[in-house]
Amino acid sequence: MTTLMFRDDAYLTRTTARVIAVTEQGIALDRTIFYPRGGGQPGDLGMLRREDGTTIPIVDTVYAEDRSTVVHVPAPGVGPDGANGASPGLVGQDVVAEIDWDLRYKRMRIHTALHLLTVVLPYPVTGGAIGDGDGRLDFDLPEASADKDALARQLNALIAGDAPVSERWISDAELDANPELVKTMSVKPPRGAGRVRLVAIGDIDLQPCGGTHVKSTGEIGTVLVTDIQKKGKQNRRVRIALA
Repeated sequence: MTTLMFRDDAYLTRTTARVIAVTEQGIALDRTIFYPRGGGQPGDLGMLRREDGTTIPIVDTVYAEDRSTVVHVPAPGVGPDGANGASPGLVGQDVVAEIDWDLRYKRMRIHTALHLLTVVLPYPVTGGAIGDGDGRLDFDLPEASADKDALARQLNALIAGDAPVSERWISDAELDANPELVKTMSVKPPRGAGRVRLVAIGDIDLQPCGGTHVKSTGEIGTVLVTDIQKKGKQNRRVRIALA
């Protein structure tokens, strides 16, 4: 099992960890600061540094099939065949894991901005994705309900309020009793552990989320609404980007 350190502190950029498995999929650690792909947020990139100083570049991070461990995917040509040290002999060794912080921070900022977008547009969310400084959400809303300039003004007003962002946990039963907390129709909160993580933005927004976020909305900076696309009779795709 991998301890998810990013859940407690999304600002960690480096940690020591022990290799617990090396498979065809990649390298599993006993603990990690790397966010594994899921919920519309890409997996982190970075590197693992061995005790002898050699490095293993990581180009993706994913959950193992049983979702109990996190797998760090090496660059092509770096794998269990022993290339660049990513061999089964690595198991039991300590490594220094370091994420690409610039990339992660952009994703944190846009992820928090997307949560605020669901406040400005209080409609069911049918899909979404987080990019590297940009992102999008799909909403089930009438055609005449969205205007780029008006959305940008409302969104940036919320950002400028510099509301704190925090996390807390509730039980599966509490979530079942409060289904209105779930805004996404296509992505459901992870179940199975008996509890669900909630992300709160001041008293503005509260919803289940396992991703990484900034500590306050002021860190997001100015956001642009770059496009509103019609993706169906009532489905609208709203794209935003960091200015």
